[in-house]
Order: sequence, then C-alpha cells, then structure tokens
Amino acid sequence: MLTINNLIYRIQGRELFDGASVTLPTGSKTGFVGKNGTGKTTLFHLIQNHLAPDAGSIELVKKARIGAVAQEAPAGNESVLEVVMAADKERTALMAEAETATDPERIGEIYMRLADIDAHTAEARASTILKGLGFEHDRQNGPTHELSGGWRMRVALAGVLFSQPDLLLLDEPTNYLDLEGTLWLEKYLATYPYTVFMISHDRDLLNKSVNSIIHLEHKQLTFYKGNYDTFESTRRMQMELNNKSREKSLDQVAHMQKFVDRFRASATKAKQAQARIKMIEKLKPPAAMFDEYSAPFTFQQPKAEAATPMISLDGVSAGYGDKTILRNINMRIDPEDRIALIGVNGNGKSTFAKLLAGDIKPLGGTFNKGKKLEIAHFAQHQMDKLKPEWTPFEHIIELMPTDPESKRRSRLSQMGLTKSRMDTPAKNLSGGERARLLMGLITFGGPGMMILDEPTNHLDIDSRDALVHALNEYEGAVLIISHDRHLVEATCDTLWIAEGGTIKVLDEDLDSYQRSIVGGKEPKGSKEDRKAAKQEAAAKREAIAPIKASIKDTETKIARLKVEIGKIQNQLDDPKIYNGPADRLIALGKDKARFGADLDTTEEQWLALSAELESAENA
Repeated sequence: MLTINNLIYRIQGRELFDGASVTLPTGSKTGFVGKNGTGKTTLFHLIQNHLAPDAGSIELVKKARIGAVAQEAPAGNESVLEVVMAADKERTALMAEAETATDPERIGEIYMRLADIDAHTAEARASTILKGLGFEHDRQNGPTHELSGGWRMRVALAGVLFSQPDLLLLDEPTNYLDLEGTLWLEKYLATYPYTVFMISHDRDLLNKSVNSIIHLEHKQLTFYKGNYDTFESTRRMQMELNNKSREKSLDQVAHMQKFVDRFRASATKAKQAQARIKMIEKLKPPAAMFDEYSAPFTFQQPKAEAATPMISLDGVSAGYGDKTILRNINMRIDPEDRIALIGVNGNGKSTFAKLLAGDIKPLGGTFNKGKKLEIAHFAQHQMDKLKPEWTPFEHIIELMPTDPESKRRSRLSQMGLTKSRMDTPAKNLSGGERARLLMGLITFGGPGMMILDEPTNHLDIDSRDALVHALNEYEGAVLIISHDRHLVEATCDTLWIAEGGTIKVLDEDLDSYQRSIVGGKEPKGSKEDRKAAKQEAAAKREAIAPIKASIKDTETKIARLKVEIGKIQNQLDDPKIYNGPADRLIALGKDKARFGADLDTTEEQWLALSAELESAENA
C-alpha cells in the first residue's frame, strides 16, 4: 500500500528523518508509535503531499484513496447525518448527477455504480457509525452548529470512517472520545476492510486493533509484526541481543588491542601484532540500541494532613445557571482514595470534577470539604491558563519569587522539562510539554487531592508510564477521568460512573463494564460452558508446554556456554600464555570461536521460541 524509501526531511534546521525506509502492506492495521515531537504527524503530512520531502520518495498504490481527519466538522445548519454522508464524495457526486442526467446509458452507469458502492445502505451505515461514536438518533438529525468542538471532531471522524478510504490515516483518534467511544472504535478498526495507519499512544487500542507496529526512533522507521505488547517484547529482546553482541565485539577488540600494545615492538611477535591491527579495523561492533530519554513526573506530596472524609456530598445537585446536569449525589472521598470516574461524554463527568475543585458551586444539597484541603484540577481547557508568550521559567518565577535560579530550574526539571525547553515560550512547546508544565504548576503546593480530566491526551506511551509511576508514588487522593484503560487499571481501585443524571459507585470491574458496552450484558456461563472453557485452557497449556520446555533448555545451554567462554577468556587474559606454545593459543582461540558461534545460534533460538510462546499465549 505504502512504500517509503530513504526519506530525508528537515524542519527549521532540525532533521526528523535521515534515510528512513519502510513498507506498509496492503490491508494491514498498523500502529505508528514513537516519542512526542519526533515527526509522526509530519510523516502523515508528507504522505498526503501537504509537505515535500528533502530527499527520498513516498509511493502509494495507484489510485489509492487516502482519508484523514484534517479538522473538526464545520458548525453549519446541516444535520450531523448529512455531514457524515457527504464525506463520501463519490456517492455525493453520483447522487447529484443522477438528478440531472438525461442520457439513458449514463443513467444506467450511475445506478450500477451506486449499487456497487452500496449507496442504498449509506444512511444506515452512517447512522451506525455515529451511534458507535456516541450520537443517539435525535442528535444525528440535529444541526452541527449546536455541537461543541469535541463533538464536531467526532463528526469529522465519523465522516472519514464512512467514506472508507483505501488508506485510513488516524492521528490520536481517541483524544476526543470517551471510554465507550474508544471501545467501539477499537472493534471497528480491527474489522476495517482496508489499510489503517494510526498514530496512537493508547496501549489497549494498539493491542486490540492493529496487527503491526511502525516505530519511529533515532530518525528511522522500523516495521514489527504483531500488536503493541508483541512489539515491545520483540524490541526488548532485539536490544538485549544486539547489545550483547556489541559487548562481545568490544571485548574482542580490547583483547586484541592488549596484544598489539604489548608486542607491537617485539621482533618475534610484530607480524602477529600487525595481523591483529587489521582484524581490529575489520571488526565493526553494532551500534548500541537504547531507548530515547523519557522524563519522569514528580508530584509534591500533600503538605497538610487531611480530614476524614476529605469531601462529602449529601443530596447535591450541580449544573450551570438554570440548567441542572447532576442531581442527588451522595458520595464521599477519603484520603488516599483512588477513583476512576467513567461514563458516556455529556453525562456530567467534567461537571462533577469542576464541582469538587470549586470551579462551580452546588445548586442544592450539602457539600462539605476539609478546611485545609487543597485540590489540584487538571483539564484540557486549563491549558489556556498558560501565558503563551511566557517561558516555563517565567511561569515558575511567580511561585518562587525569592528563590535562586538554580532552585527554580530544579523544580522545572522535576516536571520533566529539559534546559532548552525551560526557556521556550509556552506557545512553542509540544502538547505533552504544556501538559507537564501545567501539572507541575497546579501541584506546586503539595495538594491533598488531584483531579485529572483526560491527562494523557498529549502524552506518548513512555510519558504515560511515567505518569502512572508518579501517581502511584503520590500519597494524596486521586480522581481520574480518562479513556486510557491502562492508566485507570494501573492507578485506580474504585470505579464511579456518571449515569442517569447522577454519580454512583459501579459495582463491577472495568472488564465487565467494557463487555457490557461492546456486546451487551453477558449471561453467566452454564456448567457445560465452564467445563468447555476449562478444557480449552488445559489444551492451551498442554500446547505451549513443549515451547516453555525448549526455552528452559536454551536458557540452560546459554548459561553453560557463557561459563565456558568465560573460562577461556580468563586464560587469554593471562599474559603468560603468549610466551608458551603457539598451539595452545590457537586451540583456545578456536574453542572460543566455536563456543561463541554456538552461543549466537542458541540466543537466536531463544528469541524465536520466545516470539512463538508470545504468539501462542495470545492466540
């Protein structure tokens, strides 16, 4: 579908791609991952010819249609359904031509083509997509000008999905979806009939919707088969084997260099020294493989001891002006509570967050909050509170007016900002960097509670992992609103749901809730079903047992070979051996080479078996 050859591209003097090459197979579902700011979105612009490469080529299958969500749908008088259906430009053009065509032959061609593209099912297909993305029937027929920007983005996404391009380009499509919409999209993409190329940092989406990964790192593109977890384990094994090979080569070079340094001037050993110099020149150790740096998050611990409960709500209602969004809320939050608030967008999750944070006042009921309780509230709209022209350093001065520069920069470093970014205007920071700055500023005083409303939207996968670690280290209460299931499952132990105009505890785990969304409530299995499931699990364990045994055998062999090589190396490191019989030295060299070759083969077997086990366990 897509072939990239020796791509070179620079932006403002910074090189993003340096001879990058990759092939995207037709029909593949491919996730595109890499650190923020490395050029993923730029590559999408290059593919769409919005930008021209400095060198190299990007080739697509002839006549392939590319589809991407360029911007939110316009705010007009057309209904949501009409806007989505109009996204299929061929169908729209044919329908318009059918109204005016007079030539019988052409009319026949038009209706044949409309039949070929299932034009008669267009409205039903568009309606199904919209429902999956959260639009109930009445909203589908409403005008787009009544929608917020986030909902118009969903309309734009629905439009590109409905048009079914040959190559579907998606750039963080879940950023404006709730958990329910994300689950629907996950299932839709897994069965999409054409090629998908998707930038995403959502582990679950990448595990369940794609069958391959393209990784952008060090200005290069690398293709991996399998979902995200398979990519991560494969890459980790490759790094380990590559760096072991590098260490072995460097050890060989160091060993030969010792011989050269010792015997270069010796009349009897000069030829051998020269031979080793040539061997050193030929040996080219592989470049070290390493992860690009991902800065940690550090949150200040609560400075004040919290009361119990920290917050209590008794019959509370909340909303805006005369419009009540939530009613009869009866909840409490205690110190160290870890709560995930889920529910369909529009059901009041953000309204509840604003109520807790004090951004809006309750419309009724009794709301009690600890007197000394400080709450840090992070939400996407709060990014506007950053002063665009100010650098992070200028933002921190307000909070540390009397502190020396070194202390201010140290605090910015704890937020994950590098020295150069500390002096960059906020408007020029990436979304992830602005999110880090805002989180650092709002938690500066050591709040007793954090409310995070979609905190991962602008963070790459490694930064999301860093956020998980920081939240687990934080000792205060946490309430998270997020479609990122990995974040929720790794940091929260209680689920609340915004549903039916109120907030209540959800008495089921996230997996059960997800199943109820995607396929309706599942009845408990019968005795026969449970027996069949047990038999299937036992058969699976039996099938992978030989693979596990083989892996254990290879690990035992690898350990034994390393011991043998270590024994030989110890002898070769002894200078006395070079004064003894040459036959002994040659024999040791041959033994080391033989064991080394055997080790390389065994490590490759281990890698292949590990990949086979991963595949069998995920089957």
